[in-house]
Amino acid sequence: MVDGGIPFHMVSDGQGGVGTIYGVYDENAGVELRGRFIIDPDGVIQAMEVMTPPVGRMLGETIRQVQAFQHVRATKGAEACPAGWNPGKKTLKPGPALVGKVWQEWNPKEDH
Repeated sequence: MVDGGIPFHMVSDGQGGVGTIYGVYDENAGVELRGRFIIDPDGVIQAMEVMTPPVGRMLGETIRQVQAFQHVRATKGAEACPAGWNPGKKTLKPGPALVGKVWQEWNPKEDH
């Protein structure tokens, strides 16, 4: 898939121990549901998605989310990445001044 191998860790959990901890192990079927967890360097789950087998996930969205979490971490929370944000696009400055004005500050059709 990628020259040099997959650039991130993947896990196999045949016994269901990890899946049980994360709440994705279906004990009756003896399998785990598809789960994606984004865990920050401090070990905190920042995002999770659990889907049933008939619907696939989009790797591009996972990468975008990781980039957004990295950006927010790099700014120490001074910037937030709105839905659909991509690197280089406008971010938001969280705070009381933003309350009720998100759409005025960020419009995906006019993202700059």
